Amino acid sequence: MGSIIYGGGRRIQFDDRTLAHLQRIIVAKLRRQESFTLSWQAEDGKQGRFSLWIHPSIPLQFEFDEAEQPDVNREWLTRMLVDATASGEVRLAPEPVAVSA
Repeated sequence: MGSIIYGGGRRIQFDDRTLAHLQRIIVAKLRRQESFTLSWQAEDGKQGRFSLWIHPSIPLQFEFDEAEQPDVNREWLTRMLVDATASGEVRLAPEPVAVSA
């Protein structure tokens, strides 16, 4: 499990594959000086949803357990980026299953 370390040291865990995709989206938006919310559903059978306000002035760190970077699912990135552009919120969506040709 990797982590986003945000602000005053708040640690939010995601699996490394998910975190790698979130990192690309978050960095792309921050590079454009965009603020936004990052939202995700509770896991492990819990109900609820979490949101963070992401702003370029708030310290942010990505920490991965694995040294190797996972392959990127471009469809997943595109879906989340399009949604974020339309709503101003990056919502962690389930990874789409690749369709074989």
